[in-house]
Amino acid sequence: MVRILLVRGLLVGLLAGLLAGGFAFVFGEPHVDGAIALEEGAAASGHSHSADEAAAGHDHGEEAVISRPVQKAGLFLATGLYGLAVGGVFALVFAGLRGRVGPRSDGRLALAAAGTACTALVLVPFLKYPANPPAVGDPDTINGRTLLYVVIVLVGLAATAIAVATARRTVSADPWVRWVSAAGGFLVPVVAAWVLLPAVDEVPDGFPATLLWEFRLASLGTQLVFWAAFGVLFGWVSDRAAARGAASAARVVQASSS
Repeated sequence: MVRILLVRGLLVGLLAGLLAGGFAFVFGEPHVDGAIALEEGAAASGHSHSADEAAAGHDHGEEAVISRPVQKAGLFLATGLYGLAVGGVFALVFAGLRGRVGPRSDGRLALAAAGTACTALVLVPFLKYPANPPAVGDPDTINGRTLLYVVIVLVGLAATAIAVATARRTVSADPWVRWVSAAGGFLVPVVAAWVLLPAVDEVPDGFPATLLWEFRLASLGTQLVFWAAFGVLFGWVSDRAAARGAASAARVVQASSS
């Protein structure tokens, strides 16, 4: 059964990744182009006004190692590989959750698990450290920023685990009590991380606020499209498989009783 779920997760993840890549291509790439144009314009302007850099032989206008058309084509490869990786991990986690926590229906469990993963892996990090386009961010601080992002992702995962454990340990017949307890268990570590972790603000002066905001929305939208598509498709396929299994079992019982 785990092998079937793994194959299902890989295929659904690949399809969801390609759908997310299409969204990013349509809504995200134009903002990347705009940010690159600003970066190149600023570099060219700085180069033309800096005699020291000219004497040193620096060239800010040299062609990128990978051209933009190739980068845009590679976007679908990247999102497809991302979908394969996420789909494989999700399938293994889903196999461990079936019959133990959450809704008993495979489809509902898939939707709940996908929504939870999106919250922990996407929404929590986005609210603290949203994505930035090219020309935003100091190259010298990239290691520190990467570490902070990994920390906030781990906080999101830990908060999710605490929320699930709190809901399961809450002794109450009222489901609202369990929901409130789970929400509290989730928010406490998340809020603490938002307060304690340092802020990162490296947006250069004069960078268009509209371009920054639209890029961040497109980046968030790409992740939301992926997780929504993945959860719906994985849940739909799982329910279809469960229905076929139930029908097959019913035919076996009918045949054996006749």
